[in-house]
Amino acid sequence: MSVPVPRVLEIAAGSLSSALTAQQAGADRVELCGTLEASGTTPSYGAVALARERLHIPLFVLVRPRAGDFLYSVREAEVMLRDIECCVRLGCDGIVIGALDADGDVDLSLCRQFVSAAGTLPVTFHRAFDAVRDPETALEQVIEAGFARVLTSGGCSTAVEGAESIALRVQQAAGRIVVMPGAGITGGNVAALAVTTGAREFHASAKAPRASAMRFRGTPLQGLSPDWTETDPERVRALRAALDAGAST
Repeated sequence: MSVPVPRVLEIAAGSLSSALTAQQAGADRVELCGTLEASGTTPSYGAVALARERLHIPLFVLVRPRAGDFLYSVREAEVMLRDIECCVRLGCDGIVIGALDADGDVDLSLCRQFVSAAGTLPVTFHRAFDAVRDPETALEQVIEAGFARVLTSGGCSTAVEGAESIALRVQQAAGRIVVMPGAGITGGNVAALAVTTGAREFHASAKAPRASAMRFRGTPLQGLSPDWTETDPERVRALRAALDAGAST
């Protein structure tokens, strides 16, 4: 009789509220981010501190100083290293980060500094991986730099579209690093994605629109909406149920 192998669900949470919702709804781990609408940036110190106090599941923190590319200046790198130090001091469980050089390769020198600054904390190389010139070479560079896992959509808009590429990276990794699919993952597609890719860890935002409770609606500033998105408990539960149902396959 085969023993079910647990499948890990990581939720990208854009706020303390979303992080707590993810925990309550069955997430195994939270990746705390700021500005998810810009694909995520470093969350505030206050958000990280409170999340660390109130979560009893592992808390990973995204360290990304701005939106845009992953080619960082010396000053930006200094900020990132200082943010890692803050996360270590606060007792976080992991760091999510990444950097490329101008030619689309992993910036090995800077990434080694990131891993060193994290100390004993596991470090995830985020979806900067989907912007590399050569994924096969990049995976070896990420492993060499000391990362524990890599988040990828297989170079496509969604992990479902990039499933075949993700499967190749899982095979290439051969247990040396965790390859974690992310982007567009839902309760309706995660089970099939697990089978296709062979992955055991999955990343999703599971977010839904939230309407502002403001009764007074003035003229939006430069077209900005008062509404936002947050982690939706039902979407997290659907992901959890789908992963648990297929854990023995």
